[in-house]
Order: sequence, then structure tokens, then C-alpha cells
Amino acid sequence: MHETLLYLKAALDKHPELKYSISESYWQTDFYRFFQSQTNYNISKDNINLSADLYKGKKSYKFSIDDPDIPRIDKALLDALSIIDSLPEDPDFVDLETDTTLAEKRDIVNNITAIPLEQKTRILTSLAASAAKHDFELFGTFICNYSSSRLINSNRLDKFSIVSPIYLEIKAVHKQSQITVMETFGGDDFSYFELEDFRNRLVQKMLFCQNEVVNVEAGQYDVILAPRCVAEFVQYLSYGMSARALDQHSSYFDGKIDQQVFPESITITDDPTDAEMIRRDYGSSGHIYRPLKLIDKGYFRSFICDNYYHHKTGLPKNGNTASCLKIETGNKSLEELIGSVKRGLYVSSLHYMNFINAKETSLTGLTRDGTFLIEDGKISKVVMNLRFTEKIDRILKSIVALENRSYTIPFSENYESFDVETVKAPHALVKDFNITSSTNTI
Repeated sequence: MHETLLYLKAALDKHPELKYSISESYWQTDFYRFFQSQTNYNISKDNINLSADLYKGKKSYKFSIDDPDIPRIDKALLDALSIIDSLPEDPDFVDLETDTTLAEKRDIVNNITAIPLEQKTRILTSLAASAAKHDFELFGTFICNYSSSRLINSNRLDKFSIVSPIYLEIKAVHKQSQITVMETFGGDDFSYFELEDFRNRLVQKMLFCQNEVVNVEAGQYDVILAPRCVAEFVQYLSYGMSARALDQHSSYFDGKIDQQVFPESITITDDPTDAEMIRRDYGSSGHIYRPLKLIDKGYFRSFICDNYYHHKTGLPKNGNTASCLKIETGNKSLEELIGSVKRGLYVSSLHYMNFINAKETSLTGLTRDGTFLIEDGKISKVVMNLRFTEKIDRILKSIVALENRSYTIPFSENYESFDVETVKAPHALVKDFNITSSTNTI
């Protein structure tokens, strides 16, 4: 493996006028899909990709080749050399990544072979039997990936990395009402998957769905956000923590380094070393990926900054990518959080979120997969899905309690290589969450 990478490197080294960053990755997936509690299909795919960023002075050109071979590499390089001189300069380009620090070696399991089809089927069959008792069917995916990559640049950087993420998503659909609830697991170490705990959480949501279905009026509600919701809001917030957003004048955190922006209970770290998450060795352009405190007890501490924006903005370079966000827990159990709400909502999941104004962190979206009414400290009814318009900064400022347990939530693009990343988050109790309307749908 990597013969084509080394061939391209040798060819580029014959052009001392060029700087380059080239990478070759091998990606494999085992994609297990189920429908109505039965296996729908199981497919395996693999792909090799070679990509190159070439720089001549301040001019750059990029190409990418799937299943590369020498004739295709020769043609792509010849095309690049004929085009690059005609391209505009980037006045802010200075140099490529210079961090040659290597990550500590760690054992990485190939989860495609470690979690065979038979084991996936046993897990699904067991969960489907539990769902059937409550008249639910299961739909979803169980994805295991394995990818290895090598990155080389003309500043003598040479790094190799492996990642093998797991993505399990189960959506339970009631046969009559079509009410849906969801449970997920993600990470790269399947020993953290606890089937009975997963089952209990899924079944509890099914039991909530047996209650009456109601609508609620627009207005402000005390809301318990499930970990998936907290995770997604923080993902959106992290956009403004990037040096790129700062440079484009779209960052909420502009001018706020070392200022308190949220309550003391809020700490957010980009942590690629947490064993319960999908771990990463390298970040932007191959820079070593280390834990980075973004929000520390309410204080904003760091922008996510790669080599390019380090040169452009003068911010410290860290190479982080916000792919391993972790929100620290609080001191309340979920039962205590629910019990403290006189009348409010439990929101399981979010859908179709879009920024209205990224700098103000304002956005709109929908609830889905289980929205419930809380009355007198108990979940009492199913609520039709709702539309909300909110600001993430106001949501975090309105958190009055966090759960004493966190959950690893996977997110997947489900395109091409089914790229998976994880966020670790607890439940959160938010005061006066703004509901704008009902969708009148389950």
C-alpha cells in the first residue's frame, strides 16, 4: 500500500519550484441496514483515494483520484502543471504545515472483523423482540468503518493514521400511531456498548409513547434537552470557534477570548483522547491532535486554528477540528431533572436545523423522534413535533442543571465514506426555550 503515494512524491520532488501536501487513504465499510426489524441488506465497500494540494508561490491547485494508478497520476500531474500558472494568487498563503510531531502508538481494532454480521444480527434480534412487546418495529443502520491514511508534505511531514468508527442508530416506529423514538451508540471501542442499558433507554421511550398525543401552544417552556440535542447545538456553536469564522467576521466569539460567555457549569473540550469516543491522532493538515479547552467553566479560551489561519490571523495554531467535542456533566440525575419541571417538554432529537445568523448563533429547526410533555415532574403525554427559533448562546446561558452522566452521540454524513464523528454530552435542563409553532405531525 501507498506505492502510488510514493510514486507521486517522487514525481513532485523533480519540481523544486513546487510545495505539496499529498495523502492516500484506504477506506472500507460494512454497512448493515435493517427495516421492519429484519435485515434489509448488508454491503461491504472499499475505496482507495489519492489527493494532492500543489503550491507554486502563492498559487495552488488540487486534484483527487479514486483507485489511482500510474497513468492517471501522470495525467493529473501534467494537467496541474499546465494549469497552476494561470490561477490567481492567494495573498495570505505562507507555508504548509510544519508540525512533524507523531502521535503515540495505540492498538486499534478493525471493528469490521471485531463485530461480525452474526453479532450485529443477534443484537438486532434481541432489541426487536423487546420492541415487539410494545408494538414497535425497528429501522436503522449498524455501520463499521476501517480506514488508514498516510499524509506527506514537502516540509518533511510524514504521518500514518488508522481509525475504525462504529455507528449504530435504531429508530423504533409504533405500528399504529407511527410515533418514532431513537437510540444510538458510537465510538471505536465496542466494549463500551452495554446492550441492557441501550435496551432500557429505548424501551423507556417506547413506554412514553403509549400516552395520549397532544399539541402545545407556541411559547416559552422549561425544556429537558436530550444529549443528542445538546451535542448538536454545541456542534453548531463550534462553527464560531474556528479561526476561519473569525476571519470571515461571522464568529460569535470575536473579541471574547478569556471572557466569561456562559455559566460556570459549562465546559466544552475538543478531546481526541477520550476512549469512549472516536479517537483521532491528527487534525488539520496532519497537525497532531491534542485535547483543547474551548469553554472552561464558562470562559471562552481558544479558537480552533489550522496552519493557514494561524498565518493569516496570528492566532495560536492547534490543528483541532472540533471532531471530538465533549460537554462536561453536572450533578443531577435524569430523574431529578424531570422531577424539577412543573410543566415543560422533553426533546429527544432535532431535525432540519439551519442558522439564521451564525454570528448571533440564531437558528431554527424542528423536534423529532420523541417530544414529550412533562407535568408535575413526570412525562405525561406525547407532543406533536414542534418548530423552534432560538439562539445557542441564550440556550447555554439558560441551562440551570446538567445530568451527572454523559452519552457518546455519533453523527454520520451517510455520504460516500459514511464519515462518523462523536460528541459526548449529558441531558440539560433549559429555562424558557422558545417554541414558535407546532408542525401538527408526529
